[in-house]
Amino acid sequence: MALLLREADVERLGDIGSVMDAVEAAMTDLGKGEAQNQPRRRVFPPGGVLNVMFASWPAGGVSGLKSYTVGGGKARFLVVLYDLGGEPIALIEADRLGAFRTGAATGVAVRRLAPPGPKTVAVIGAGWQARTQVAALQLALDIAELRVFSRTSERRHRFAAEVGGVAAESPEAAVRGADVVVTITNSATPVFESAWVRPGALVVGAGSNFPTRAEVPAELVHGARAVVVDQLEAARLESGDMLYAGYDVDRAVELGTVLAGKAAVPDGEAPLLFESHGLALWDLAAGKVLLEAARAQGVGEEIRLF
Repeated sequence: MALLLREADVERLGDIGSVMDAVEAAMTDLGKGEAQNQPRRRVFPPGGVLNVMFASWPAGGVSGLKSYTVGGGKARFLVVLYDLGGEPIALIEADRLGAFRTGAATGVAVRRLAPPGPKTVAVIGAGWQARTQVAALQLALDIAELRVFSRTSERRHRFAAEVGGVAAESPEAAVRGADVVVTITNSATPVFESAWVRPGALVVGAGSNFPTRAEVPAELVHGARAVVVDQLEAARLESGDMLYAGYDVDRAVELGTVLAGKAAVPDGEAPLLFESHGLALWDLAAGKVLLEAARAQGVGEEIRLF
């Protein structure tokens, strides 16, 4: 029997802290070579796009995939989990799940890459994905000040009030002096200037997974003391920030190898950049957390397949 979880179930069951811990465990296994992840692949039927990505996490007891379509003004996300014997165990409507796992990955990165102590944090973007970014940042960091910027004044003020931050009146006002800068937009061009970023800051580019879109300026990419990516194979296909900058992706370090202790990030005064593109392995980790919570709480619909 497989468990069907709807978006309302995911909203009810989702816990960003638990998802962060699962994503960190799965990424550590990826860095050790004990998990597998295949990057997103796309086809373009008339009027839309189909995206498919898949992974295996043996320590979590799951393999699976995420597929999603974009067309007619809608995106439709579905995560399918299998046990290691190949039996389907969950089908999850996964728009909200995607927001949880993307935010969780940022939380894992800043928890490991940012130095200790109170932080001034800037978030550029105030849309659907920004909320879980902030929730994860608030768990991962001691935040002294949270600044929010988006292009729409009403949205940024409303969002800042909802998450306990302050609305910055410009991207420069948000970024200057910030210890951690997170971009979570759908912009095709950079949303801040490299000169605004303080020495030693951690910058997270989390909004772009298309090679033709770049949120982070080329000067920052080349000037970073290191670029950390979720997966090199995914970055070669999707990192608009690095591809736009003409940066050699193979110079980057994978987050999983850092978590596994197989690679280190150099110290220095230059900023540090984490490029987040989105991995199916994160969907598996989040899906496993949701499935366990659903079973414990009696949530979801049992369905028989095959």
